Amino acid sequence: MIAGTEQSAEIRLARAHLSRLADSLHGALAALVAEVGPVEASRRVRCGDVAFTAKSTMSASEAEDRAHQDLELITSRGGRLVIPEDEEWPARAFAELSEETSEADRHHSVPPAPLALWVRGPHALADAVDKAVAVIGSRAASGYGVHVASEFGYGLAEGGVTVVSDGGYGIADAAHRGALQAEGVTIAVLAGGADVAYPAGQQRLLTAIAERGLVISEQPPGVTPAQHRFLTRNRLIAALGAGTVVVEAGRRSGAKNTAAILALGRVLMAVPGPVTSVTSIGCHELIRGGIAVAVGSVAEVVESVPSFGASPTGVPTGDGA
Repeated sequence: MIAGTEQSAEIRLARAHLSRLADSLHGALAALVAEVGPVEASRRVRCGDVAFTAKSTMSASEAEDRAHQDLELITSRGGRLVIPEDEEWPARAFAELSEETSEADRHHSVPPAPLALWVRGPHALADAVDKAVAVIGSRAASGYGVHVASEFGYGLAEGGVTVVSDGGYGIADAAHRGALQAEGVTIAVLAGGADVAYPAGQQRLLTAIAERGLVISEQPPGVTPAQHRFLTRNRLIAALGAGTVVVEAGRRSGAKNTAAILALGRVLMAVPGPVTSVTSIGCHELIRGGIAVAVGSVAEVVESVPSFGASPTGVPTGDGA
C-alpha cells in the first residue's frame, strides 16, 4: 500500500490521468512510467515534454481534467481505481505482461501490464485471482456449450476457484451464471468502462457480478467498447487465470484468438464437442494441434493447472462435470 494519504492521492490521480491516454499509447506510456514513475510521467505528458504520436484522441490537459471526474464517477458507482501501488494489485498475475515479455513476444502484439484497473465489486482483486480459471467461448453457443460452461462455472466456483470471463453472451454468460449460482466469485473483464454494460442486454448479469464478484476494465468510466479494446482486453482475461478453458470456438472465433495469444505461461484447455458442430471446430483444432489439453470435467480442469497443486476443497476429483 502507498505510504501517506497525500502521496497516495497524487499517484492515484496520475495513473487515472494516464489511463485516459493509454488506449492507443499504452506501450509508450508504460515505458515512461517504468522509467520515471507515474507522477513524473503524468507531469511530463501534461507539460508536453514527451512527444507522443497523433494516435491520441484526447489532449493531455483534457485527460487530466477527466481524471478527477473519472475518480469521482467510479466512486459514486461503488467502484475504485486499483493501481500497482495498492496491496490488492494482482502483481503475480501480470508478471508475464512485463515490458521485457512484450518486447520478446512483439509478434503476438501482447501489450504490457495495465497502468491501472477500474474495478467494481467487494473483493480484493489480488485475492480473487489467487486461484482463478478463465472460461471463454463462442457467443453463439450451442445448448451443449451452455450446459458445459454452466457446469464448469458452478463446479469451479463451488471449489473455491474464481471464474474469469468477458461478461458477454453465450459461453461467458453461462460460466458467470454458474459461478453465481454456486455463490462463488466470478470476474467480468470488460472492453469498455466498468460501468458500461456491453452487450446492453447483460446489464442485470453485470450488476449481479459487481455486487457479488468483480467487474474490471482498463478503460475509464463511460468509455464504450471498440474493436481494438476487445483485443487488449483478451490478454487480461488470459493473465488473470492460471489456465484458460475454451468451451466452444468456431474456426475463426474470438475465443480461439484469445487462446492463441497465451504467450504467458498459462495452461490452455479445450472442451471436445460433437464432430458435427461448427462451434467445436476451433476446440478440436487446438487439441489436435497439441496447443490445448482436452478437458471434459471440472476435475480435469483443476488437474491440468499445475499451480493449483492439490485439488481445491470441494472440487470433485472423479468423473463428470
